[in-house]
Amino acid sequence: MHSAWRPWYQAATGMANVLASMAPNASGKVWRSLRARRGLLDRWAAQTARARDRARPLVWWHAPSVGEGLQARPVAEAWRTAHPGMQQAYSFFSPSAEQFARSVHADFTEYLPFDTVRGAERLLDLLQPRLLVFVKLDVWPVLVERAVARGVPVALLSATLAEGSGRRSFLSRALLRDAYAALSLVGAIDAANAERLIELGVPRSRVRVTGDTRFDQVWRRATAVDRTSRHVRSTASDRPTLVAGSTWPSDEAVLMAAWESLRRALPSARLIVAPHEPTAAHLAPLLAWGRTRGMRTVTLGELERGEADPNADLIVVDRVGVLGDLYAQATTAYVGGGFHRAGLHSAIEPAAFGAPVLFGPRHGGSREAGLLLAAGGATAVNGTAELENALGRWLGHPGACGTAGHAARAVVEAERGATDRSVALVSELLA
Repeated sequence: MHSAWRPWYQAATGMANVLASMAPNASGKVWRSLRARRGLLDRWAAQTARARDRARPLVWWHAPSVGEGLQARPVAEAWRTAHPGMQQAYSFFSPSAEQFARSVHADFTEYLPFDTVRGAERLLDLLQPRLLVFVKLDVWPVLVERAVARGVPVALLSATLAEGSGRRSFLSRALLRDAYAALSLVGAIDAANAERLIELGVPRSRVRVTGDTRFDQVWRRATAVDRTSRHVRSTASDRPTLVAGSTWPSDEAVLMAAWESLRRALPSARLIVAPHEPTAAHLAPLLAWGRTRGMRTVTLGELERGEADPNADLIVVDRVGVLGDLYAQATTAYVGGGFHRAGLHSAIEPAAFGAPVLFGPRHGGSREAGLLLAAGGATAVNGTAELENALGRWLGHPGACGTAGHAARAVVEAERGATDRSVALVSELLA
């Protein structure tokens, strides 16, 4: 890190640790993230004391949240097969990834400390990694600096840098340039992202185009979905079905208006909605909307328990972790976030099932959305009328829907192979 920025960065991370010690017992994500740092290094120490085998080399994966975790998990699993003698550590930053992180099945799993010299040195002492691998974009400058000083190679996989990313600003480039320049190898998702990463400081000789491992992840889930599981079996139907996933209220406002009009022309159609945050406060308006409009409205939990009509018109998903399987029921899919400031969620999950995809206008930062649009496997809509027309075109015309769905699935299939290429790239660092 440039010496001019170091005092400011140290002050910021030090303040974060102070706030962690004072964080109230509130439910917000920021407060949960701060509270998670209390006693964090002691938790890492307890884990490593129990199970760290110093005779076995260790690879350390870091994926900040769930999206990056979906890119890291297939590589971690493939690495376990290719290098069964190595141990694995998996760190994350966001509280939203806490439950997901356990699905990676690493030997050691915990939050990443704030990026201080003390935290980085202590964790490196505890883990003694042979390799440190970041996923997607986030690299922590102090951690990279201290790892490299110890001779630990540092890689970045499924690397992405959007054209409009704040990382390309003067301030971010000044702060992070040394960290990106210190990376040993980078596997970019495509050539355009590779060039932007080179602009950020990664030496050109260390960059490869390896692809996005999420395509392998969603393909495997789609082809291996358990159709006898309760949530899949209880939602099966021959009716034309729209599965709307990861929706926000701003998505639902457009979706519900379009759906109400569509059902007059296509009364056999049914809707499955999986909100991004299935809290009671979020679910209640959806359930009330369906019931006041005469739809047979149930929750997924009621269906799974056999407490509701299996031929429901509206199914509201009241828990997380099942959306990736429920896309198996989709004639077509709507992916949320395109009408929300958070931006579009994963559009390739339904595409892997051969469902054409609809989403709102905020999709510019999503490479996968661009691929699907170019192939004819997706349609972007700007409002209620456009969404209603697109739904009618696909739900009411099986031939057109099938053609678009085939195109969507072909995009996912063509992008497969990034996991193997990523494992091969990181394996180079073992030499």
